[in-house]
Amino acid sequence: MSSLDGKVALITGAASGLGKAIAELYAKQGAAVAICDINQQAADAAAAEINAAGGKAIGVAMDVTDEAAVDAGTDKVVATFGHLDILISNAGVQIINPIDQFSYADWKKMLAIHLDGGFLTTRAALRHMYKGDRGGIVIYMGSVHSHEASKLKAPYVAAKHGLLGLARTLAKEGAAHNVRSHVICPGFVRTPLVEKQIPEQAKELGISEAEVIKNVMLKDTVDGVFTTVEDIAQTALYLATFPSAALTGQSIVVSHGWYMQ
Repeated sequence: MSSLDGKVALITGAASGLGKAIAELYAKQGAAVAICDINQQAADAAAAEINAAGGKAIGVAMDVTDEAAVDAGTDKVVATFGHLDILISNAGVQIINPIDQFSYADWKKMLAIHLDGGFLTTRAALRHMYKGDRGGIVIYMGSVHSHEASKLKAPYVAAKHGLLGLARTLAKEGAAHNVRSHVICPGFVRTPLVEKQIPEQAKELGISEAEVIKNVMLKDTVDGVFTTVEDIAQTALYLATFPSAALTGQSIVVSHGWYMQ
């Protein structure tokens, strides 16, 4: 038997990047996977790839900042697969600007996607996980920036710090219902989100793109190497299959030594 046989996972932002890598690995390990993404077409395409490879997946349109959409999408997953065991709150975007030039609209957008989205998807999942104390696992996609700051990323850093508080509160509240929580904190991974940041930071900081990679993104790693989507997916698998609540409420940093806790 595979390690996630019989489990159902809902993963947001799963049509690409980290979310897609986690979905594909979970499906290979036997889980039924809901590919939730704001882009319905991309979600359906990612689900089709998993199904073609012998897995079990559906695409679900979900704007994680829309309360009704989150509730309806989560209910659809449970109606399709019968229950919900794992939530991966992964959807995210990035906007780069110094604080004095950050628009309030962009600030609110960033917090809505990362932090409000984490809350709304958690609340929707718990309505199913709490029934009969069935339990489950909630994994938030944090960042090294859940623990330290970087220039030009005020709302991102604030939101990722906030996810630590949400996860720790859930660990305490959810224990009575057999629900555990975790935060995965990656270093820089060359997803489309990070690729977009390279020229933006080069422009803002007045340096070359190569210097952004070497002297900003990978400066504090032990080996100058990007974290990979596979690294994060394997971490998500480890946390989803850990046998007890010994790790609940913890953040796991996967960053080539950039941040050590």
